[in-house]
Amino acid sequence: MNLQRRLALAWALVVCLLLGHNAWLWLDRRITPDTDILALLPAEQRDPVLQQSFSHMVDSAQQRVVVLVGAGEWDEAVRAAQAFRTTLAPHTALLAPDAASGEAQANWLASLQPHATLLVAAEQEKQLREQPQRFWVDSALARLYSAFSGPKLGSFRDDPFGLFAGWAQERAGETPVRPRDGELFVAGEGREYVLLTFTLAQSAFSLSNQEAVAPLLDKASQAAQAAVPTAEVIKAGVILHAAAAGRQASREIHTIGVGSMLGIVLLTWLTFRSIKPVTLTVLAVGVGFLGALSLCWLLFGRIHLLTLVFGASLIGVAQDYGIYFLCHRLGADPALDSPRLLRRLLPGLGLTLLAAVIGYMGLALTPFPGLRHMAVFSGLGLVFAWLTVVCWFPALIHGHSLRAGPLARGYGAFVKRWPRLSGGLLPMLVVAVLAGFAALGLSRLDVNDDIRSLQSSPPELVRDQIKLGKLLDAPSPVQYYLVRGATSEQVLQREEALKRRLDSLVAEGDIAGYQALSNWVPSQQAQAARMKLVEDKLLGAKGPLAVLGQEIGEDAGWAAETAAHLRSTAAPMQVDAFLKTPAAEPWRHLWIGETEGVHASIVALRGMRYVAIPQLAQAAEGLAGVQWVDKVGGISSVLGKYRAYMGWVVLGAYAIVFAVLLPRYRGRTWRVLAPTLAASILALALLGLTGQHLQLFHVLALMLLLGVGVDYGIFLQEDSGHGDDAPWLAVGLSAASTILSFGLLALSGTPALRAFGLTMLAGTALVWLIAPCFIVNKEEVHATPVLA
Repeated sequence: MNLQRRLALAWALVVCLLLGHNAWLWLDRRITPDTDILALLPAEQRDPVLQQSFSHMVDSAQQRVVVLVGAGEWDEAVRAAQAFRTTLAPHTALLAPDAASGEAQANWLASLQPHATLLVAAEQEKQLREQPQRFWVDSALARLYSAFSGPKLGSFRDDPFGLFAGWAQERAGETPVRPRDGELFVAGEGREYVLLTFTLAQSAFSLSNQEAVAPLLDKASQAAQAAVPTAEVIKAGVILHAAAAGRQASREIHTIGVGSMLGIVLLTWLTFRSIKPVTLTVLAVGVGFLGALSLCWLLFGRIHLLTLVFGASLIGVAQDYGIYFLCHRLGADPALDSPRLLRRLLPGLGLTLLAAVIGYMGLALTPFPGLRHMAVFSGLGLVFAWLTVVCWFPALIHGHSLRAGPLARGYGAFVKRWPRLSGGLLPMLVVAVLAGFAALGLSRLDVNDDIRSLQSSPPELVRDQIKLGKLLDAPSPVQYYLVRGATSEQVLQREEALKRRLDSLVAEGDIAGYQALSNWVPSQQAQAARMKLVEDKLLGAKGPLAVLGQEIGEDAGWAAETAAHLRSTAAPMQVDAFLKTPAAEPWRHLWIGETEGVHASIVALRGMRYVAIPQLAQAAEGLAGVQWVDKVGGISSVLGKYRAYMGWVVLGAYAIVFAVLLPRYRGRTWRVLAPTLAASILALALLGLTGQHLQLFHVLALMLLLGVGVDYGIFLQEDSGHGDDAPWLAVGLSAASTILSFGLLALSGTPALRAFGLTMLAGTALVWLIAPCFIVNKEEVHATPVLA
């Protein structure tokens, strides 16, 4: 048994193992691709407290679904909301309704009653310092006798001066939501809405959960609108965006993967007019895909859905190796056996694989776990496809297996008339025009690293999210203050110092308000100061309480007993105890607690104006332990940093590839790389002239373009001066297939993939057009020493 046959059998065993492993993964393990978009975010080294704060803000919203059911009249809104709730009632294992509103609202005040005297609104605390005794006596009389004196919580004796009621009203002002008829109510834009909140039983990023929950919410919306045709249903939740991304990615897997494969099949058929090359090409790509999937699962224990979308396109590059062999087999002497032909082609094939893997591995240098997975997936896919060509093609394709189709007969003659780069006037003029075009385009190219430009959620979801945020006056989960301290008391004190600065920003309209745990649990220092203020200003022997007793006809004992009662409801508040009460439910995500020996909390902002971000950042300056966190700005900054970093990596990769090719091509090495370099520059110029903004994913595409484009330079330089059509045909077929793959990727609804695909589409087309210009004639080839 010869060596080629042994290699073919050994590779058949490997492929059988891959098939078995993939069958086990899909049928037994029932793996599901990961759809968490955060996997594409930078895996930067963050301090644990900052990371924990972001997790608190995200996790508090990630597992929730918020729904507003509105109508012109309240009773209609309630009826529509009931229809929505009834539809979901049998599915609490997927989507559990949160405790209803009226009960939760009734319970939280009772849990705070033991501390009522310590809870004073900011405005009333100011009045205690500034207003005379008579102000408080009149205020208490108004509460006692007037029907319009504001809310009353408990008996008159519990809160004669309305301090606790004023504090509760201030807390209620942190949200426009109010209890009404056992529901949560909010109004806006001429409608009245019922607020419904639900908690997911499983992860929002579970594909099976998305497939179950999203249609269920749609069905509930239809039920609400069937009950009240004029009803409006506004839904928001991470799972809705994740489900939309999952559906989009699934469509793109089919469109890009199947479309690319059909293109390869059609081109191969038109070239060879035989089913055998088509089958073998599909086989090589398929083995590459299966091998990449198996090893990526073994390496990472998971596979991202976008990795499959990316790989569905990039594995199409793997057909280059099969096409290179098939084109040479078509043009070779039928008497030359295929193993000997492979040995002649192996140096060029090996260099193309090495250069492509260098390009893919450049992606693995990024700080994005998702991109690293894509790089490893695609690199491994190329290796498996290459080994399939080397091990199987010579054994299955013989001298008389192929015959030229119409594409093969016409393409070689066409490309031979292609212009060559020389010292003549016309070529130099063309080069000068292209250089001017590149300079103009590059001068107009600007950068945009804003992470929001990569958002791809459907417009209706974004519209609902914005509308719901405005109606509920919800705080931003990605811009907030992180407050740290050695103890929980120090954290609360630092929150209070920050809030004093934020009050001026509220007055200026930069923010509508803020949410902080110290709104509910004042620091011990603040509690002591407030109690002293109440004692000095209200409860003294001749103070407002005593005067009030006289004016309402009570004896001296009444004032003493009421003062004692108020002191009894001044029990010191502790954060840990408060967090266990019903009142803490909506605010627990603001308290991080102890992490790495540091106590920390979050101060969230309502109604923030994005143009005020510089002023908000400045508010934290000079305050010990207070840090402004802007995740959007932070991630955008990281994207910009790695865009610049990857630009240098691309230049370094060119140097590495040049060094790898130099021993074989010597003086012609620059001709191998020049087409790809020129195409990269012109592709960037096209981005500038078409108004595109340069971002990280364009630079990543340039890295990959190096790996793909250098193949064409190698193909053409490997056979320079031999006079056959095989290299021309191989480059044409490979480029056409790659353009088809990336052309479909450029239609992706995911902005990052679309930017990547557009750059690859333009770059690959330009390499295809430019590479033949650098071919040298037979005399130049013989004059240049080449290592065999």
